[in-house]
Amino acid sequence: MASISTGRPATEGSRRRLLIVDDEPHLARTLQILLGDEHDVEVVTSGSAARTRLERDARFDAILCDLSMRDVSGMELFDWLTARVPEVARRMIFMTGGAYTPEARAFLERVPNPRVEKPFRLEELQALVRGVADA
Repeated sequence: MASISTGRPATEGSRRRLLIVDDEPHLARTLQILLGDEHDVEVVTSGSAARTRLERDARFDAILCDLSMRDVSGMELFDWLTARVPEVARRMIFMTGGAYTPEARAFLERVPNPRVEKPFRLEELQALVRGVADA
């Protein structure tokens, strides 16, 4: 496997580089619009697309990731990323709809990453992004 680029991105001023991973294209695009004034935001609409994108370049200040997706879940993406670039996996923020399977509940208990429940307030999400990106 090729080496994954993982260093912190060079940011301009206070702009951060974000990756949004959500299989609901409308929500992902809305988040891109809402967060795009303050950050450089990329969107992928599946866990498998996120893996492909992160294999090329994992230099993101934060990754907003839906916990439950159809092809590759946020949990699977986190475990995959942890095995390859754990410092980037620590920058993931999980978005949930609040309906947890026993597997999802156990996962959220085991990982220290922040999470936010949908629907969420923009201010709450911005504060989480700043906290993760600046850590």
